[in-house]
Amino acid sequence: MAIKLVSVSPAQEELIVKAIALGDRYTKTLGLLTPPAYEKAAEDGGLLVAVEAGEVIGYALFGLPKRSARIRLAHLCVAEEERGRGIAGRLVEGIKERYPQRLGIKAKCRRDYDLSGMWRSLGFVPDGEVRGRGRDGEILDGWWLDLGHPDLFTEMESDALLVVTVDHGVFADLRGLTDTTGAEESRALEAGWMADLVEFAYTPQLVHQIRDLTDTAERQHQQAALTGLHKLSTGSAAVEERTRELVQAATQAVPGLAANPALLRGMRYVAETSCAGLQVLATRDPLLSRLTDVAWEVARVRVVSPSTVTLHVDELRQAQVYRPADLMGTEFRSAEVAPGAEDELVAFFEQSGADDGSAFSERLRSLNEGGIAWRRELLRDGQGRPVALYAWSLDGRTLVVPVLRTAGHPLEETLARQLLFLLKRLGRDCGAEIVRISDPHPSEAARAAAGDDGFFEHNGELVALLVNVCGTAAEVEVVAGGLARELAVDATVLDVGMPAEVTAVLERAWWPAKVIDSELPSFMVPIKPRWSTELFNVPAMLIARSDALGISREHVYYRSSQRRGESVPARLLWYVSDGNSTGEGQRVVGSSRLDEVLIDTPDVLFSKFEHLGVYGRAEVERAADASGHAMALRFSDTEIFPKPVTLRRLTSLARGRGLTWSPGSLISLSKISSELFQAVYQEGHRTT
Repeated sequence: MAIKLVSVSPAQEELIVKAIALGDRYTKTLGLLTPPAYEKAAEDGGLLVAVEAGEVIGYALFGLPKRSARIRLAHLCVAEEERGRGIAGRLVEGIKERYPQRLGIKAKCRRDYDLSGMWRSLGFVPDGEVRGRGRDGEILDGWWLDLGHPDLFTEMESDALLVVTVDHGVFADLRGLTDTTGAEESRALEAGWMADLVEFAYTPQLVHQIRDLTDTAERQHQQAALTGLHKLSTGSAAVEERTRELVQAATQAVPGLAANPALLRGMRYVAETSCAGLQVLATRDPLLSRLTDVAWEVARVRVVSPSTVTLHVDELRQAQVYRPADLMGTEFRSAEVAPGAEDELVAFFEQSGADDGSAFSERLRSLNEGGIAWRRELLRDGQGRPVALYAWSLDGRTLVVPVLRTAGHPLEETLARQLLFLLKRLGRDCGAEIVRISDPHPSEAARAAAGDDGFFEHNGELVALLVNVCGTAAEVEVVAGGLARELAVDATVLDVGMPAEVTAVLERAWWPAKVIDSELPSFMVPIKPRWSTELFNVPAMLIARSDALGISREHVYYRSSQRRGESVPARLLWYVSDGNSTGEGQRVVGSSRLDEVLIDTPDVLFSKFEHLGVYGRAEVERAADASGHAMALRFSDTEIFPKPVTLRRLTSLARGRGLTWSPGSLISLSKISSELFQAVYQEGHRTT
């Protein structure tokens, strides 16, 4: 009987059940995965099974992250009695055939399994190592299978971890001496493929509960196991106040719920998580699970089950490390560091090694001396507390950044991402072609996020290319290749017709590059002035936004659920629809990268994207159509055109290229040609 590969859909329940049964035979080597993980993989297109005579004899379970062009292989499983028939190779080839537009396949495997020969035979190459999160702290080897697309000098992935607070129940599942009912759900968090995605943290409430254990051996064992988790410190006064608010809200929200010790314990976990600046608390406590709405409304903490963390780790991580909604309406201000103020900044920014307090302040002082005109910029929050510090100067065609620090703050990761893109925008505005962060000890938040923005390690520094070309692959390659050779790194060969996913990664790495002869589509999105003001400050607000932060890097726009051929990833042009051509409307004001399109009910959309700000729940509801659904467009890295393109000029550009064009097509979102996108983009950046 021939072996057949099947991409399993959610409707193929029998195949899902058989894949689960096969995986359960090998949990000691594969790690635990709950049935919902298989179902979610099938829903996302990430479950491929090998079937013979109606039986599943092997499967590959993999993730297709929305924010990465890599495939994350979680399970590659073949029944023991069927091994040696090349089934694993066929599954890997099946993934490659179905997703050729992805950059490659990433996997992790315990070193002590001694399977390096198998991975090499499948075409994988070693790709670093990490320590696992299991009880024995095993070493996991990373493996990478390249699918033959351009080498972008960097993996283009953030190293930022999703930090999850665990309550005592989940902690005991992971580190206790005895098995507890339902512990399998928690132990799925220790799967090898999640090792460098999630970090577990504990708060003082967990320490108190361990101390209260009466079994001496269990208590001592759990106390010792705390060393493997991240310790959170929180101000007691703030926690007490937040706990009171939570308990009061909980007893009001749930009729008959009394303020008892169990409720107080649960609310303290939420309060401590919130006051530590985190947003995710993992629990299997039924009482806490009933109060998820209260935890979110009062403390902005997502109380989730361990399986939810496993299934939605990328979404939760992104929401935690990037929270632009929290910047809306704040008073972050930027100003140059005054001479003589260097010493007072040392306490706010963590130093290490040779870069101690005195050395750090002296280095800051030295940037105010000599013949180089360094700009030393300090960002303060609404209370005047320093939260970010950076210095820069232009050296020919290179923007040099000798200092890049962020202070401990609930929004530190968000600020770090803002600053990285600010530096790239600053470099482009100054005519630079390379950004070089030469700080020997940049903040960990900035270093962790740098990969997402195309920065790569070069001679001990973080370097990014600024390829200011909107043209063909050949034209982009000429400029990028020249910069690569200048840095003595390998040049990248670009091909005509590159897949959309690869092009989107490239355009982010080499921002503001735009590769026009690729498969990355372009769309024109009409937007009313009210929302363009909120999202882009165009037309301008009466009160100017902070120059340091500008618009958020990532946002969401809601419209009716009717599809117009939207696909992801893509480029967007924003057309302010209302008003007249001589006023504030009827003009293209900027461009963005489209990262996600989701159609669902307003409640689901608001819950998922609330951290991106601007829209309230009522406004999302108004965007819904008669079907009761709305469409969310998540987009990022918006460029506001120095010279908006008027409707008249837009029409002229289209007709001048022989394109069928009517202003009526601007009533709703519409697909446009890459040629028109290029013409409008170049017009918006034209300086003469």
